[in-house]
Amino acid sequence: MSQLTQAISEVQERLGSLQDEIERLKRYVEALEEENIRLKRELCAVPEQETNRVIANAERLQGVGRENLMKLYREGFHVCHLHFGQPLEDGDCLFCRAFLRRD
Repeated sequence: MSQLTQAISEVQERLGSLQDEIERLKRYVEALEEENIRLKRELCAVPEQETNRVIANAERLQGVGRENLMKLYREGFHVCHLHFGQPLEDGDCLFCRAFLRRD
């Protein structure tokens, strides 16, 4: 009977250590889930800020590019895709003017 009692005692000890390990793993999983939620929130917040910054920069650059094209046209060069960079002959180019009027 003492061997049986000793075996039962060992099984109970093993079960106790397994329960402790399970509890530790549960806490670890909870911590990982909380961190995952926090990281998802950060990830969602960054694109909005980044998008606004990129849009503002693109609008600024687009304005600068448009000004450069208008300057080239005033200096007597084509800005249309048909004759880009070639000197204007015979006054205005309808394609260039249409291109510059686009928004």
